[in-house]
Amino acid sequence: MEKQVRYIFVTGGVVSGLGKGISAASLGRLLKARGLRVAAQKLDPYVNLDPGTMSPYQHGEVFVTQDGAETDLDLGHYERFIDEDLNRYSNLTSGRVYWEVLHKERRGEYLGSTVQVIPHVTGEIKGFIAALARRTEPDVIITEIGGTIGDIESQPFLEAIRQLSREVGRQNCLFLHVVLVPYLRCSGEHKTKPAQHSVRELRSLGIIPDVIIARCDEPLEPGILDKLALFCDVPPEHVIENRTLGSLYHVPLMLHRAGLDRIVCDALGLAAGEPDLAEWEALCRRVDHPGKGVEIALVGKYVELHDAYLSVAEALRHGGYENDARVDIRWVDSEQLTREKVAGALAGCDGVIVPGGFGDRGIGGMVEAARYAREQKLPYFGICLGMQVAVIEAARDLLGLSGADSAEFAPDTPHPVIHLMPDQRGEVPKGGTMRLGAYPCRLLEGSRLRAVYGQGEVAERHRHRYEVNNDYRPMLEGAGGLTLCGQSPDGRLVEAIERKDHPFFVGVQYHPEFKSRPNRAHPVFRAFVEAALDHRASGETSPHR
Repeated sequence: MEKQVRYIFVTGGVVSGLGKGISAASLGRLLKARGLRVAAQKLDPYVNLDPGTMSPYQHGEVFVTQDGAETDLDLGHYERFIDEDLNRYSNLTSGRVYWEVLHKERRGEYLGSTVQVIPHVTGEIKGFIAALARRTEPDVIITEIGGTIGDIESQPFLEAIRQLSREVGRQNCLFLHVVLVPYLRCSGEHKTKPAQHSVRELRSLGIIPDVIIARCDEPLEPGILDKLALFCDVPPEHVIENRTLGSLYHVPLMLHRAGLDRIVCDALGLAAGEPDLAEWEALCRRVDHPGKGVEIALVGKYVELHDAYLSVAEALRHGGYENDARVDIRWVDSEQLTREKVAGALAGCDGVIVPGGFGDRGIGGMVEAARYAREQKLPYFGICLGMQVAVIEAARDLLGLSGADSAEFAPDTPHPVIHLMPDQRGEVPKGGTMRLGAYPCRLLEGSRLRAVYGQGEVAERHRHRYEVNNDYRPMLEGAGGLTLCGQSPDGRLVEAIERKDHPFFVGVQYHPEFKSRPNRAHPVFRAFVEAALDHRASGETSPHR
């Protein structure tokens, strides 16, 4: 007998940024803690095929799954909270839906029918949800609908989940609606009208919410939850306060205390035991009561929008939790860094991290940050582009290769120490064509990185087109002082570098931040934070402290 999957659909209104993703991820954590198998996905209404070509200022970071899908940053929250690897069926955009529908029409798969939003577009969306169910065989699928109720572009997704609830049985579906409950300081009270209007809009589309999540910055005064229940036509116990907290990782515990996971299990007829939250509670105690503190400079070109480096920032904090430390991030704009300014900009920091990115803007500042960290024996961690700028710095300052650069930034450089991968040459479309997803990396015997991982081969997620130029390997390993400590199994690609003459100087071509978890920090981030703490304890952080 085929297992009956239960479906939870998460919607929101009347503004974006309410934390639907955190609410969905937190619920997923609670259900998993009850012993249920949970799958998560997000349906995004924008027409891009995926966020891969979008500016970080538009969308924040691009989260990469194990199987190489470029996805919405909310999937990072899902993975960190639920602790499950997601896949290409975990994120769908309007662009991808229409792409598939139009290709089917061209192939004649609709047998001459007039192609319409209903049933063809909605059918494609339902088929995508079903594909995730087939691939993961979960007890529960949590599906977040991006955007807000009332957005024109969201309507096909809302209609699709309405239809799906009828097809699988309303008793097997739960609609959870996240609403804004703003606080007016002038009157000293919360207002429920935005929530009421949002629910009314949702009901007009044929969707009746089962649970209301009330997002607020201040505690709701007595009677507000009852008022929301009355006007939104849900039981009072089905209105759940979701208050802004100091750490996102407290949200699952807050929602559990409000009874959300019990309500969901009862409503869907899920036979599940009481949740085991001991590990998560221990995590929150570490978050709340760090014994030490450390400051790390994150040097990047998109620092005005912290979401552009969301997974890196979270992974740093995870590394702090396992070192009994609070990690404070100093956001440093690489465009403002010069040789004259770098010492002042990094003064007092205990470590430097340079994350990934594309394009030549701010590269000079990143190179200066790598040089400063090398010369001052300041812990350095370079990710993807951060590894490449460390190679460029070594070529220029230690090998004396004037004009050494990446072919990405300087196509005519006399010394392309970083160049385009062979399979990326020629007319290659920008979207979805990079080296994406998990690839193996062999770690050099006796290297620091091998000791950090505790194993000789690892699989990490990638997102890049450029690599270390093999023609320069002998020079980089010689006078450049670099140990090429990680390579692809065939030896063609440099995956990681380090310096033996430095307390901690590591660069990786991959993105370890995507695999870090709050209750299980990625080993390289844990080691980097530990090195930063050692540096602070030594009293050598900076002469400018």
